[in-house]
Amino acid sequence: MSLANRVTLPLADYRATHFDLAVDGKVATITLARPERKNPLTFGSYDELTELFRAAVKDAGVKVFVLTGAEGNFCSGGDVHDIIGPLVAMDTAGLLEFTRKTGELVKTMRACPQPIVAAIDGICVGAGAILAMASDLRLGTSRAKVAFLFNKVGLGGCDMGACAILPRLVGQGRASELLYTGRSMGGEEAERWGFFNRLAEPDAVLAEARALAAEIAAGPTFAHAMTKRMLHMEWAMSVEDAIEAEAVAQALCMTTEDFARAFRAFSNKERPVFEGN
Repeated sequence: MSLANRVTLPLADYRATHFDLAVDGKVATITLARPERKNPLTFGSYDELTELFRAAVKDAGVKVFVLTGAEGNFCSGGDVHDIIGPLVAMDTAGLLEFTRKTGELVKTMRACPQPIVAAIDGICVGAGAILAMASDLRLGTSRAKVAFLFNKVGLGGCDMGACAILPRLVGQGRASELLYTGRSMGGEEAERWGFFNRLAEPDAVLAEARALAAEIAAGPTFAHAMTKRMLHMEWAMSVEDAIEAEAVAQALCMTTEDFARAFRAFSNKERPVFEGN
């Protein structure tokens, strides 16, 4: 049974097996925590992360996620021994099942209504770079190393949506360079290219990501969820269709109590306090 069906308690009460999960108010921090190997992903962590984001759709308490790695690194990608080794022995059907599993994680990250803020320091490569890419916002450090190094192990750069999402972040030409060469992109270059929203000092990047998450979490929950949905949906729309979709989305936002609260607050020259309904 999946986590989405098993968990009846709030995510604040859930204890993960393959990563650390801490909920502070409206912000949940996911920490990939195998620092001795630079926080790689395993079959189990793929499953559990997917189930967590799927369950998050029904959690009213968590408004924003922060995704990070332990002890100076973000994520070294798929574990060489726990994932790469077994893949060599699989048949085509088994390999397709695995690649669909990894892609499902990106789908659930994009589908959950909560924005995801990634705090990235040190190594961020392979599937780890994909997790960063699939997040909604990315804060990095100057010493971060981001690499989509699939070609280095004889694979295509077309992994977990990279050919669709990465060009939208850094541009087609730059994405092509990163995916064809597998080279490492330093933190300052990643910020210059638009992969990182901004840089922070290594000892401050997580705190800044949490502060940004708290700022977003204090905003109108339904409206933020609608913004995230529209940002993803409109990739496949014409401008005309996007304008119409946004008209519908904004009209729905206008039915929320948070919209009415904002009007009352501004009328009274007060700052609105959003409650998420």
